[in-house]
Amino acid sequence: MKSKHLRADVLAGLTTSFALVPECIAFALVAHLNPLMGLYGAFIICTLTALFGGRPGMVSGAAGSMAVVIVALVVQHGVQYLLATVLLGGLIMVAFGLLRLGKLIRMVPHPVMLGFVNGLAIIIALAQLEHFKDGEAWLSGTPLYLMLGLVALTMAIVYLLPRLTRAVPPALAAILGVGFLVYLLGLPTHTLGDMAHIAGGLPVPAVPDVPWNLETLAIVAPYAVLMALVGLLETLLTLNLTDEITESRGYPDRECAALGAANLVSGLFGGMGGCAMIGQTMINLGSGGRGRLSGVVAGVMILLFVLFLSPLIERIPLAALVGVMFVVAQQTFAWASLRVLDKVPLNDALVIVAVTIVTVFTDLATAVLCGIVIAALNFAWQQARELYADTHREADGSKLYRLHGTLFFASTTPFLNQFDPAGDPPQVTLDCRHLSFVDYSAIAALKTLRERYAKAGKHLRVLHLSERCRQLLKRAGVQHE
Repeated sequence: MKSKHLRADVLAGLTTSFALVPECIAFALVAHLNPLMGLYGAFIICTLTALFGGRPGMVSGAAGSMAVVIVALVVQHGVQYLLATVLLGGLIMVAFGLLRLGKLIRMVPHPVMLGFVNGLAIIIALAQLEHFKDGEAWLSGTPLYLMLGLVALTMAIVYLLPRLTRAVPPALAAILGVGFLVYLLGLPTHTLGDMAHIAGGLPVPAVPDVPWNLETLAIVAPYAVLMALVGLLETLLTLNLTDEITESRGYPDRECAALGAANLVSGLFGGMGGCAMIGQTMINLGSGGRGRLSGVVAGVMILLFVLFLSPLIERIPLAALVGVMFVVAQQTFAWASLRVLDKVPLNDALVIVAVTIVTVFTDLATAVLCGIVIAALNFAWQQARELYADTHREADGSKLYRLHGTLFFASTTPFLNQFDPAGDPPQVTLDCRHLSFVDYSAIAALKTLRERYAKAGKHLRVLHLSERCRQLLKRAGVQHE
């Protein structure tokens, strides 16, 4: 590795580690867990996925989308059941990768990707508003103005520093610069230590203390499946986004297997489950991190913060981290999608808006599922509308129908409506040279058409079926000659 790339990865990893700490603490608190569980999970998952995953430059950790999923489990059954859930979720992720199901991400349309990115950008920005509170009350007066001023200063450094030099990642310079200013002037503002104390020891391996029986499996399985689904979705979508930004190709199946293995280790060492984190990935990429070393440095630094550097890290002002995350949210949001809303087909615009809204108000899995369903229904509708027939009389008095399009469940009614069994001559020919049979509904439609002509005392001859269509009809027991 060239020294320039080595230096860029190290600095990017250090920058990313500063952004990971408050996020992981916050997500652990959301899930009613000890903040150290979030930090241990971030260290293990970030490091292992960086070493063995299929997408260098991508950052994984204790993600908020997965924290929300397991809140009810922790409240009702406790931490040990959560750790068992993380283990089972990890196994599901590993199986997903080994079965090479990562290619299913190709089923996600581009408008869904845009909605996912926009929704997560909004979530990142809204999550920062919690730092403008003191307990349950919003900041006001001097504390609020000080917070706003430091946030604005941080954002200004991030935006303006690249115009002067690119020797240091702007986010790292902003965090350290604002932190030093606050310490030097003794400014009374919230710091990372106000969220939680992060000092601790090395994580210790232990098997979750739960009864290993079917009753426990019935409790943890639904949460494990949902956790795995959300984690895989967010990881694969973030991998696609990283591919676009870096103009390179990742390996989704390898990433899924590595993520599952990392979750297994995290669960055994008392850490939260996790997946790819789009905000921290954007920070890493924006800071120049392109290799595996950047993720390894980010993960190892989190452990060093816990073991040795907690007094220094706890002095970092939250305003600096909030400012960096606001910039990340602004840069993550696909602003171009707003400019094309009135130019793309209405259904694509609907998918972008719907996935964005559902991501913000529910969860990623639901949002992506809604987007895929809307896109699939629209595709079926469009394909059904494109089926049409050319007809003409032959010299012998028979009638020829030449069908064009795709015959499947959504187009069977338009297909049958093309024909007139009562008014057609005794001999009718259906030319399928330009017609594709896709599913059993297509076979049933052809069978129905033949029965209608037979009932009218007329003969329907079917020509030019593709070999695939012949096999479908043969297996279904439908005559086509």
